Amino acid sequence: MPVKKILVVDDSPTERFAMAEFLTKNGFAVVMAENGEDGVAKARAELPDLILMDVVMPGINGYQATRTISRDEATRNIPIIMTTSKDQETDKIWGMRQGAFDYMTKPVNQDDLLKKIAAIG
Repeated sequence: MPVKKILVVDDSPTERFAMAEFLTKNGFAVVMAENGEDGVAKARAELPDLILMDVVMPGINGYQATRTISRDEATRNIPIIMTTSKDQETDKIWGMRQGAFDYMTKPVNQDDLLKKIAAIG
């Protein structure tokens, strides 16, 4: 099933805008959430084809939100790519253990992101 709708979860308005603009130009519908709690709620409400999840956010962080989404019956099949400035190998391992499908460090290479999206779809 091709990826059509992507949920971008990031507390930075600049990051959300840049990612939304890039994804929209590449033909994707974009839904945005500004924190982990909002991301979990929108994942349940919107049922996107893919979630791009920041890690460092106030309240529920990206690891906690990923764990919640990946263990919820309604959202467990939605792939999550973590997009974060946390670039240590332990961060990536922890993200994958929480249920992430993939892990990318910021600044996200747009060509690589498109390849990962294509591989999912």
